[in-house]
Amino acid sequence: MLPPVKKDRIISQLPKCFSPNAALHTKDSFHPQVKAVCQVQKASAVSFNIAKVIVVGDVAVGKTCLISRFRKGVFDKNYKATIGVDFEMERFEVLGVPFSLQLWDTAGQERFKCIASTYYRGAQAIVVVFDLSSIGSLAHARQWLEDAMKENDPSSVLLFLVGTKKDLSTPEQLSQVEQEAIRLSEEIKAEYWAVSAKSGDGVKDFFFRVASLTFEANVLSELEKGGSRDVSDIIRLTDNTDLSRKPAAKKSNCC
Repeated sequence: MLPPVKKDRIISQLPKCFSPNAALHTKDSFHPQVKAVCQVQKASAVSFNIAKVIVVGDVAVGKTCLISRFRKGVFDKNYKATIGVDFEMERFEVLGVPFSLQLWDTAGQERFKCIASTYYRGAQAIVVVFDLSSIGSLAHARQWLEDAMKENDPSSVLLFLVGTKKDLSTPEQLSQVEQEAIRLSEEIKAEYWAVSAKSGDGVKDFFFRVASLTFEANVLSELEKGGSRDVSDIIRLTDNTDLSRKPAAKKSNCC
């Protein structure tokens, strides 16, 4: 039996967006149908629901530190660069229903790109990370997104553009870079966030937002496919790819 979800991973309300100017939704609560389905399920045994989240971006923008800060609550300044792909599972409880995020931390080095890209397929959310103190990393964000979207259906993936190292930027520099980031977010239909893995500023709020929106999207998708099915069956999602198990590393001939 799985252990209970940690108390600090329980989501009962839809977390607020970072900026209304660049948000996937500006509503302040979950969809009524989602809340109704979850209300039915609170008293029932439910299977684990899982969403795959891939995290992409240039080398050294802080992808691994971002994930580590959320999972462990500490900033690891001595982390080692990701080789290929790393994998973490984070459990939540959303509206009383168990839910997990698979966090796929991909390498930013060019020589590992073809290895990492083999894991892009089947994502429910794509997090494109850039360094707020490096305008160049923001300029590369579009290419990272294009690479990730080659393996996914644009109509079924939530996009997030996340600026890290907020603590290293001056107010003037931050304002300038954020203007460009929000403009790009609006163009690619992504939600923008600015965070700091070092201080923890915005990190928990961001991942709660990702978990909430992917959970809502999964339930609404099942409702749409389910048609007239009883709502008590809707949330028992089955994933044919068996995402609950960590896959073995794949060998690649291209690198």
